[in-house]
Amino acid sequence: MGLERVIPVAQKLNVTQTSAKVITVAGTNGKGSTTTTTAAILQQAGYKVALYQSPHIYRFNERVKISGLEATDQELVDAFVQVDQARRECGLSLSFFEATTLAAFLIFQQKQCDVWVLEIGLGGRLDVVNVIEPDVAVITNIGLDHVDWLGDTIEKIAFEKAGIIRPNIPVIFAGQQQLPQAIQNKVQECQAQLHVLNRDYFYQEDDSETWLFATPASTLRLPKGHLALDNISTAVAAVLVSGLAISDQAIRAGIQAAKIAGRFEVRQIQNKTVIFDAGHNPHGVEFLLKQLQKFMQYNKQYSEVVTVFSMLADKDIDSVVELLSPVVSKWHIAELTVPRAAKLEKIQQALHNTATQHFANVKEAFQSALDHVEDQQLILVCGSFHTLEAVWEYIE
Repeated sequence: MGLERVIPVAQKLNVTQTSAKVITVAGTNGKGSTTTTTAAILQQAGYKVALYQSPHIYRFNERVKISGLEATDQELVDAFVQVDQARRECGLSLSFFEATTLAAFLIFQQKQCDVWVLEIGLGGRLDVVNVIEPDVAVITNIGLDHVDWLGDTIEKIAFEKAGIIRPNIPVIFAGQQQLPQAIQNKVQECQAQLHVLNRDYFYQEDDSETWLFATPASTLRLPKGHLALDNISTAVAAVLVSGLAISDQAIRAGIQAAKIAGRFEVRQIQNKTVIFDAGHNPHGVEFLLKQLQKFMQYNKQYSEVVTVFSMLADKDIDSVVELLSPVVSKWHIAELTVPRAAKLEKIQQALHNTATQHFANVKEAFQSALDHVEDQQLILVCGSFHTLEAVWEYIE
C-alpha cells in the first residue's frame, strides 16, 4: 500500500485538482449505503453527481456512475487507455484498483460533474481515492477488518481512516463507539470541524414510517427509505455540513430513491421471503442481526432463520459464525468458486457440530433451502458478496 506509484500518474492525467465539491467516505462498514444515499440526495437537489464505489456485483460499470447512470463500456475503455498511456510515460506499474480508480476520476472530470461522492476502498490514508482532496470527510465507523493491511487495533485502523481528513473541512464521525483518539488527533492537527453522532447530531426512530434527525439548530422528520437508518443518517449529516444548497424536500426524495443490492435486501422468491445481506465481518453481521431482529418483530409469522452461507478464507469466520449461531436454525453451506474462497472444512470447523447441510456450490445450497423452507422460516443469504452474487446469478 502507498501512493508513491499512483500520484505521478494522477498528476500526469491532471485529475488531482477538481473544481467539483468532493465528499469522501471511509469506514469499516456502511460506506456503500452512505455514498448511495448521499449521491441520491444531491441528485434530487439538482446537482450533476459523480459516484465512485466498489466492489461491483454484476458489471464493472456499477463502480462509476454519473447522476445515477453507469458509465458506458466505451467511456471506461477510453479512460483505461488514457490511464495506461500515462502510466507508461511515467514508467510505473499500477494495481487493478489504482488504474480503475484513476479512470473513474478521468470520466468525472470530462463530464464536468458538480459533486464527487467517493468511497474509499481500503483504509484511507494510503488508498488511491485519497489522492483527491475532499471538501467533506466522512468516517462511518471503525471495526477490526483487513488487519493484515491496516493494523490489529481499533486505534491503528482509526489512524488509517483519519488519513482522509484535510485542513479546515467538516468531518463526520458516525461510529456508535467512543471517538478514537487517532481521529481526534488528526482533527486537531487539521483544525477541522468535527461532527460526532450522539454529540453534535442525533437520530431516532419515530414510528414504522418515519424517523427524526436533529442537530442543536433544527429537527427534521424524514421517511425510512430502503437502507439502514445508521447509514441514511450519516448521509444526511454529510450533505447538511457540505455547504451545498439542499432543501428538506431533496433530502426526503433522495432517501426514498436510494437503493443498493445486498444491504438487508428483502425479496419474495417463489412466495418465500429471502433476505440478502453482504455483511462479511463481525461489525457488519452485528448490524445485520439488529435489522433482522426488527424485521422479525414487524413480521411475527417468522420464528426461524435458514441461512445459505459461505465466506472468504481471509475473513473472521469464527466470529461471524458465533454471532449468527443463536439466530440460525439450519445452515446450508457451500464453497465459493473464487480464489480466496474458504474451504468447506474451515466453515464446518467454525460451525462445530451445528446442524448443517453442505452442497457442491452455493446455487445448490440455495435451491435446497427454497425447496424445503417452511411457512415460519425465512431464508438469509449472507457471509460474502460472492455468496450473494452466486444466488443472484442463479435467480436471473
